[in-house]
Amino acid sequence: MNTLWIVLPVLTLLMFDLGLGLKMADFRMVIKKPRPVAAALFGQIVLLPCIAAGLSWLFRLPPVFSTGLVLIACCPGGSSSNVFSKMAGGDVALSVTLTALSSIITLFTIPMVMGLVTALSGESAGIVLPVGNLIKQNLLLVLLPVAAGIGLHHALPSFAKKADRILSALALPLLLLLISVFYAQHHRAIIDNIGRLGAAVTALILVAAGCASLLARLSGSSTAQRRTIVIEVGMQNAAQAIAIATSPFIFADADMAIPAILYSLMMNIILLAYVFLSRRG
Repeated sequence: MNTLWIVLPVLTLLMFDLGLGLKMADFRMVIKKPRPVAAALFGQIVLLPCIAAGLSWLFRLPPVFSTGLVLIACCPGGSSSNVFSKMAGGDVALSVTLTALSSIITLFTIPMVMGLVTALSGESAGIVLPVGNLIKQNLLLVLLPVAAGIGLHHALPSFAKKADRILSALALPLLLLLISVFYAQHHRAIIDNIGRLGAAVTALILVAAGCASLLARLSGSSTAQRRTIVIEVGMQNAAQAIAIATSPFIFADADMAIPAILYSLMMNIILLAYVFLSRRG
């Protein structure tokens, strides 16, 4: 089974579900709570890719894994982040806003950052980024489903609410299915590289969470906002990273998706531990 035929529908459904739950009030959050929004977006859009690039150098990752690590760091917030924020006692409205904004902003930042990464370190290893194809795929699989979800929300709000509940419940099982299929097909490559690459991925999540907490404190965010910022910066859209890495129109490299697979596994473990500690605190 080609993993691509699972990741594309999963990503489309996740983005459609994001659109189903969006309201104009979510975007007004930028005006109502500018400092926590700015802190989270800076951590996610600017700081996280820089951390990934630094860790790639520190762990001496091969170009394909280095590119994959920066790729997952460039992606927007994960679709389950609002669920984690609710479990942790965070600001759920802020979480929805940040996921929506990062999904839109990264349509432009992913091509720029990945273009820079491949130009600096990828081309020597034969990694080339077709920027036009990346933009087209992101518009088709991210922007279009989000817009369709927003349209359905406004046209049929009661139906959209029911659909949102169903799709939200399916988000994590679908992602786990994707991970399971990918692991079954590429388990040898994953096992062979899990040591150094797994350490780099785990370090990325932990350093990002620590930096996000510091940014939240510096911005004067409340405890609930701080918990949400940590989760938003620490939870990236693994399905989008896998779709970009394995797409025959972009990188067409399954090995490049391995950092996203490991990231998804460690992300859920670490953030569930964070939720547990937050609830106890």
